[in-house]
Amino acid sequence: MRILLQSPRIVNTSSPFHLKKKNVLIVNGRIAEIGDKNFQADKIIDSDGMILSAGWFDLGTFVGDPGLEHRESLSSLTKAASMGGFTEVAILPNTNPTAQTKNEISYITQSNDSRLVQIHSLAAVTKNCKGEELTDMIDLHSAGAVAFTDGLKSLWHTDIFLKSLQYLQKFNGLLIDHPEDIWLDLFGQMHEGPQSVTLGLKGMPRIAEEIAVSRNLKLLEYAGGRLHFARISSAKSVNLIRAAKKKGLNISCDITGFQALLLDTELENFDTNYKTNPPLREKSDADALLKGLEDGTIDAICSGHLPVDDESKFLEFDQADFGMINLQTLASQLTSLSDEIKLEELILKVSEAPRHLLSIEIPKIDIDEKANLTLFDPNCEWEFNSGNNFSKSKNSPWLNKKIKGKAIAVFNNGKSRIDE
Repeated sequence: MRILLQSPRIVNTSSPFHLKKKNVLIVNGRIAEIGDKNFQADKIIDSDGMILSAGWFDLGTFVGDPGLEHRESLSSLTKAASMGGFTEVAILPNTNPTAQTKNEISYITQSNDSRLVQIHSLAAVTKNCKGEELTDMIDLHSAGAVAFTDGLKSLWHTDIFLKSLQYLQKFNGLLIDHPEDIWLDLFGQMHEGPQSVTLGLKGMPRIAEEIAVSRNLKLLEYAGGRLHFARISSAKSVNLIRAAKKKGLNISCDITGFQALLLDTELENFDTNYKTNPPLREKSDADALLKGLEDGTIDAICSGHLPVDDESKFLEFDQADFGMINLQTLASQLTSLSDEIKLEELILKVSEAPRHLLSIEIPKIDIDEKANLTLFDPNCEWEFNSGNNFSKSKNSPWLNKKIKGKAIAVFNNGKSRIDE
């Protein structure tokens, strides 16, 4: 099939057409033509006002497969990801069994040659993500693991953290950590502040994140290596990382798309869909995250997709699991964030930055290149509901609500998903 994208704005730093509006013809999974002509096509998509970029890449998605397939299987994950605009995702190792052997890596990646959405494995740093004993990271790297993390769990053991930084330098591997002092956050339910006091819920103080960030930066300065902080949330964390970058440390970080948009006041009705870790914080933190996105301190934006079944989510607030699904709704958050930050910069944080951090080739939008693309309409208004939610879970505060911003089409591996 010959597919013509008419007049999208191209956002791809390696492309000779970067920031230009051009017609793009895709034939049999490759970019056949780029220019101002209306090339002959079987299907034409009016893309005026839309952005065409390298396919979006999610840096750290939770999937329940294997072990918790009722929350999310690899099949449902790829469907939700393609609907959300992603052509590649990196999977957290918090499965059952943990992604810590060649077999688990192979199980995750074995069908990539035939998938529209390719799945990469983030392998565990410690056995069963308990933080106590290192996995064989060299073997896991050879098997295809793209980075190393304990995923939803913090690397709390100082000596293990130090040894991980040193070990990974043998092949320039990336260590990803969810920064959290688990003892300070023990039994915490939401951000510690006036709102948690009003609601009578145990708080999760900023300092629990900030102590971990500060400690790990000192260990990085001592040991060397490459370190990435996943899903930061605190204003001081941003400042610490900004200062570390100025000192020349090899440090990067990301935030979830919703962290700079939602505040802890969303919890006033005890809606467990807003219960996340890190927790939604106060306006001063959200403002600092926006500034960090704008000045480049925050390198990437991820979905923070964490599906939870009804039996574990829709309970009394202090009994409910943390997390929300967000693959299909991240696009709308980019639209909202673009009120403060240039949309082109946001797009690069979901298309190019994650691949750069993982040393994965960034797709190039040029003639005769493979089509690994996302077409994004920031002005599309639509309703996210049970009929178009492809996740197995429904723990989303945006379910049955109208939102603005949608990925209209994705192309990868000779396959495509296009909104009709």
